Amino acid sequence: MRVLGIDPGLTRCGVGVVEGVAGRPLTMIGVGVVRTSSDAELGDRLVAVERGIEQWLDEHSPGYVAVERVFAQHNVRTVMGTAQASAVAMLCAARRGIPVALHTPSEVKAAVTGSGRADKAQVGAMVTRLLRLDAPPKPADAADALALAICHIWRAPAQNRLQQAVAAHRTSGASRTPGAGGTPGPSRTPGAPGTSRTLKGRTA
Repeated sequence: MRVLGIDPGLTRCGVGVVEGVAGRPLTMIGVGVVRTSSDAELGDRLVAVERGIEQWLDEHSPGYVAVERVFAQHNVRTVMGTAQASAVAMLCAARRGIPVALHTPSEVKAAVTGSGRADKAQVGAMVTRLLRLDAPPKPADAADALALAICHIWRAPAQNRLQQAVAAHRTSGASRTPGAGGTPGPSRTPGAPGTSRTLKGRTA
């Protein structure tokens, strides 16, 4: 499994590609940051983010894209820029038919460090250790992008099993629906709706 992790941002958009499967050593394929100037117009900055992400998709051909889920912050301007960059990342992936997964910061921290409240230094240290790097990727946005990719690789098998179980449950539930698809519902014994009971050798 090859995953492109994206830590969205207008000024610095972290990108990192990790390859591997859950339960085995992972390999970093590439890491970097797509930068835009804060002096540029918003539209131009979004185009720059799009072009940067498209280059990473062209170069590394990931099977999945993992993007940090945007959450509310006190700084509305910051969260708006993050949301806009996140939307661009999802658009780039969707246009190519690449599945996109969203992970919250606490999910990523918990997956990589074991604690949903870990700070950036702890995340960077664990990413360095898990990917067997010489030093933590800089800036922190790059390390966060790799953490997103790692998180998705580790969580994807469980998520797939859950989705399959839910789909199977819905399918079996639909097949048992009385009268569904023109099939008459099960007959019921008078006096005991939906059940039958045996009393002294007789069915009540």
